[in-house]
Amino acid sequence: QVQLVESGGGLVQAGGSLRLSCAASGTILTINVMGWYRQAPGKQRELVAHITSDGSTNYADFVKGRFTISRDNGKNTVYLQMDSLKPEDTAVYYCNAKVRPRVGALLLYDYWGQGTQVTVSS
Repeated sequence: QVQLVESGGGLVQAGGSLRLSCAASGTILTINVMGWYRQAPGKQRELVAHITSDGSTNYADFVKGRFTISRDNGKNTVYLQMDSLKPEDTAVYYCNAKVRPRVGALLLYDYWGQGTQVTVSS
């Protein structure tokens, strides 16, 4: 089993910055992908960014140039540096990890954190 613990959310004014962290613990051989999703009131959950074990990244168009995802494989931790925040970035941000738990495992297991609230005031 794997647990994801998010931290770093909070209140910030428009134009400010926050850094989210997500640490994975449990039975882990490798984490193939770690990513951040968000869900605002009345909207569907959407991808913000993700990063693979070899460092390949992908960003949603609405955060390109403002957010940076990074990963520390030794700590099984993913970060999301959020700069130039806008009120429309207000949402619950969820950490996601696709985990291979052991040698010989044929499937990846999908885990989600509980979410951390990001609120950007105007």
